[in-house]
Amino acid sequence: MKEGIHPNYREVCFVDVSNNFKFVTRSCVNTKEMVKMDDGRELPMYKLDTSSESHPFYTGTQKSVDNMGGRVERFRNRFGTGKTAAKEAAPAAASEVEAAK
Repeated sequence: MKEGIHPNYREVCFVDVSNNFKFVTRSCVNTKEMVKMDDGRELPMYKLDTSSESHPFYTGTQKSVDNMGGRVERFRNRFGTGKTAAKEAAPAAASEVEAAK
């Protein structure tokens, strides 16, 4: 490999600042701080705002749009889109066809 053109690929400790969760992986990310690990190693540290330990999708605390006070259902009823409108439109269309006979 050519010298001097490749990034510094090394082990880095990523720290989730919201819950102090740490994990070590290899990365090229630039760091300014170091952290002392439990096993005695001193590794470069990169701070994260969120990780799989604190993100709502992975922790199960994510709110579903369908469960937010019936907003989606009210929208579908008002504008006639989605599954609800299709179910309501099918019987009405069938009765109009029978009436035309």
